[in-house]
Order: sequence, then C-alpha cells, then structure tokens
Amino acid sequence: MKTENLWVPLALAPLCIALYGCNSDSPTKTVPQLEAATPASIISCATLTTEFNYADTTITSAELIPAGDVEYAAGEIYPSPSHCLIKGLMNERTGIGMGGDADYAIGFEMRLPSDWNGRFYYQANGGLDGSVQKAVGRFLISESKDSGALNKGFAVISSDTGHASPAPLFGMDPQARLDYGYNAVAELTPMAKSLIETAYGKQPDRSYFGGCSNGGRHTMVAATRYADLYDGFLVGNPGFNLPKAAVSQVYGIQQYSSLVNVDADNVLTSLQSSFTQEEFALVSSKVAQQCDALDGASDGMVQDTYGCQDAFDLDRDVPTCSADRDGTCLTAAQKSVMTNIMSGPHNSNTDEAIYSDFPYDAGMGTSDYYGWEFFMAMMRDPGALAFIFSTAPTPYDSSELGSYEYVMSLDMDTDVERIYNINDTYTESGMEFMTPPNPTDLTILRDRGAKMMVVHGTSDAVFSPNDTVNWYKGLQDVNENQADEFARLYLVPGMNHCGNGLATDRFDMLDSLVEWVEQGQAPESIKAAVRYENTELPDDWSKTRTRPLCPFPQVATYSGTGDMEEATNFTCVTPK
Repeated sequence: MKTENLWVPLALAPLCIALYGCNSDSPTKTVPQLEAATPASIISCATLTTEFNYADTTITSAELIPAGDVEYAAGEIYPSPSHCLIKGLMNERTGIGMGGDADYAIGFEMRLPSDWNGRFYYQANGGLDGSVQKAVGRFLISESKDSGALNKGFAVISSDTGHASPAPLFGMDPQARLDYGYNAVAELTPMAKSLIETAYGKQPDRSYFGGCSNGGRHTMVAATRYADLYDGFLVGNPGFNLPKAAVSQVYGIQQYSSLVNVDADNVLTSLQSSFTQEEFALVSSKVAQQCDALDGASDGMVQDTYGCQDAFDLDRDVPTCSADRDGTCLTAAQKSVMTNIMSGPHNSNTDEAIYSDFPYDAGMGTSDYYGWEFFMAMMRDPGALAFIFSTAPTPYDSSELGSYEYVMSLDMDTDVERIYNINDTYTESGMEFMTPPNPTDLTILRDRGAKMMVVHGTSDAVFSPNDTVNWYKGLQDVNENQADEFARLYLVPGMNHCGNGLATDRFDMLDSLVEWVEQGQAPESIKAAVRYENTELPDDWSKTRTRPLCPFPQVATYSGTGDMEEATNFTCVTPK
C-alpha cells in the first residue's frame, strides 16, 4: 500500500512531534494512498446456486446474461456487458405486519460482469425501498446511460433493504426499520464480497458505495457506520436528516392549506390551487433577474447560490397582486406562506428550527419541484413519518383524505418529538436508525485513505441543499478546514431532486471518484452538460451547453471571454 502525506489537524502537531519526532515544518500524519484495482474474469455463474454457501442466505437463481440492453425501468434502457445475474434472499423471517404477522427478508440482486474491473459497487436506492431495483449501478436519474457502474465493469449489488412493498407498512416491524435504516448494508456487504470471491477467485480490491436521495442518505450512513468496508462514497442530494425533512414536507402542506378551502373529495387538486406551477416559475424568473449576472454570465443560470440570497428579496422583487391572481404576481398571503416554507418549520414556543431552510433558486418553476411540493408531500412523506419514523407508529387511512387529515393533525410544537422517541418495542428512534450517528466524524474514512464526493442540486424541493452545506461546513470545522483532502461537495445550480431542473444535470462522477481513491487525483471540478431529454430547458440554451461543477464554496465564474456555452470559459472562484 502506498502512502502520501496529506493532512493532520494542527492541534495534533505537538503530539506528533513528541511521539514520533515529526518535523513541524512538514505534514505530521501519513494517510494511505489506496492501490488501484486489478481485473479478473468470472470463473463460475450458473453453478453459484450450489457452490456458494453463506449463513442465512439463499441464492434463488444465477444466469449468464449476454451483452446488450438492460431495462432499468419503463423507458430507461442501460447498455451492459456480458454478466452473471444473481438473485437471492437473506435473513428470511416472520415479523410484525399491519394487523398481524408478515414475512420479511432482505431481497437482493447482483450483476457480475464476465470481464470484471476488480471493483464492487453498492447501489443504494431511493424512496422507501421495498423492491429490488436492477443492479446496473445507476447514480442520478439524469446521468448518461453508459455511466452506470455495471457498464464500467463493476460488480454491483442492489436490494430492497429488508422489506417488500407496499411501503410504508413495514414500519410496524422494529427489525425492518433497522434494516431499512442501516442494517441491510451490514448484512449484505460481507455476503456480497464473499460471493464475488466465489465467482472470481478473489474479493474486490476496491469497494464503492453510491446513491441519491434516500440512497444518498444510505451512503452517508455507510460512510460513518461502515467506512472500514468501502473505499469511496458517492452521495447525491442526501436526505441524511430524512425524518426532519418529512416533517418539513408536512409543514409545507399545512401552510398551503391556509390559502384555500380544501375539498375533501379533491384534496390534492385543492392544495395545488393555492400555488400554481406558473407562480413558482414567476418566482424563479425574478430570482434569475436579480442573480443571473453575479457569476459574470447572463445565461439563465445562478451559479452563486448564496450571494443570490442576499441579492433577492421576495417582497421587493416579486409583484404583489392588486387584483385577481393571473400568474404575474403573488398575493400577500402567498408571499407569507412561501416565506414560511422557505424558512423551514420551527417550534413556535422556542423558535428552534425543526429542519433546515431552503435557498431561493432559478429552478423552482419546474414540474419536478412542483411535484415534490404537493404530490410527494401529500402521498409519500406522511406515510413515512407516521409508520416508519415515529415511535410508536401512528397508522392512518392511506387515502388522499386520510393523509391530509394526518398532516393537519400534526402539531409542530408537540408531535415532532415522535421522531426522537423510543419504547420497549422500538428501541431506536427514527432519528437514530435513519441518520449518520455523527455526520461530521469521518475519521475512519479519512485515515484509511477513502474518499467522499457529494453532489446536491440547489433547486431541490425536498432535501434542502442548505442542510448539506451546513453539514459540510461542520465537517470542515472539525477537520481544521482541510476536509477537502478527503471529502468534497459540488452544488449543481438549478438542479432539482437528483436531476432535472434548469441545469447542466448530466455528468459522471464515478470515474472521478475512482481516480481520486486509486490514483490520488483530486477532482478540482466536474464537467456537466445539459440533457437533450430535458424538455423544460429554455429555448435559447445551447443543446451542447457545459459548465464546471465546482467544489464548495467555489463558484463557476465566467472568464469574460469566449463562448459562454463552454465550460472551459468558466473558472472556479471562491466568492468574497
């Protein structure tokens, strides 16, 4: 194993000098440089059903798949090399279901390429899991189809994290909660590495973990709980405070409901009438007017997200309606509601923030943003909050009206404590099993030479980029402002949740992570491009537009010369 002198907190320098005679003028800690993976070819596939033995694990099928296309989901086709497709179950058991017993197991799928690059990729999936997604190693919904880990030669695993659909009913079972939160990774990882050894004759040289949304949460949890098992972590739009974010979504519905008379027979439609997508687009356009040029380029993109928060003022910059709403103004009541939602929920007695605030951004007028504000906030988050994150579970009628009634019954001052509660049956709270135990303690990751890359869209409507930025600032604080030696955050201007938006949302971060982990080449910036499939992009944007994604707190800034559609004419600059 190679080593390289990278970093040690300055406070530890005297200790190093005393114990080891370190030169105070030189780095005082040696961090390993992990060696590159080496390839291998598959030895067996079909025989794995009988040759592989692992405790509490059943391989249900093993089949050699020829090179060709894999349909990840309806309309999503991924190219793939020849590979062995393995399906199986771990830890089959009977547990608690809604109204009686229920069957549980950790279902998984692995895809092992015939010509393997020596690397393992844990594909962390999104939402409430509950189904085994195809193990192609997808990261973002917007990435190019050839950037999946399987297509690059990785062995990939995907799982349902220990429960089947329909979610969120698994929240009744305490073990299923823990499997979903973190334990499925602990169970699956050594099994997967052992299966890889049986298939190829050796375990993976390097292991990577990646996912977006809840998959980003899974990845951040793994980076704190299982940093000894993985070498690289690829984190997208992480909901690492997911129970709090669910409360925030519920709070948003409460706010929107104050603007309308809700029809019990058409709850969602009623709520959507409180704020149209056209009105969100109005706010976005006014944000762009105030902030577009802060980065030196008038191009419809706001690179300096945090400079923009000072430059934009909702009351001043968005017209207030003097007559009926027509999409060109907001009422005073709408402005009050938007201000409350963007500020995040608070306890009215203590004024303590329950979740993070959100930045105003140029990607707030898109269908993705609108969908998270209303449909997902009404039809997913209440169930997750009531069944999974609360102790004890608080089941309700899962109809549209039942969801709304649950939302409106939740008191921000008294009921939020449910995500922190435990009892004799549910011995870990929602905040304990869902979040990284200590998000800014990445000591194991750092000291063994592992790396982390985090990406977050600045127009994410469900998991606030501010929450991720605050985490990264905390990580810098505890690492003497040198956390970027092992962890970097890249904000994507205008990008919604894990893709989409008015953004250059097509980029490949996995190759950059591998180069950083195995070659020591830190990613100074990531080249990002627009997607042809994104129908919401303005007509005046070039179909070949590219931009650099800069490591936070740097901002992509136009050099003043050259084609503004080319990333090469932008540099990463730290705002003053």
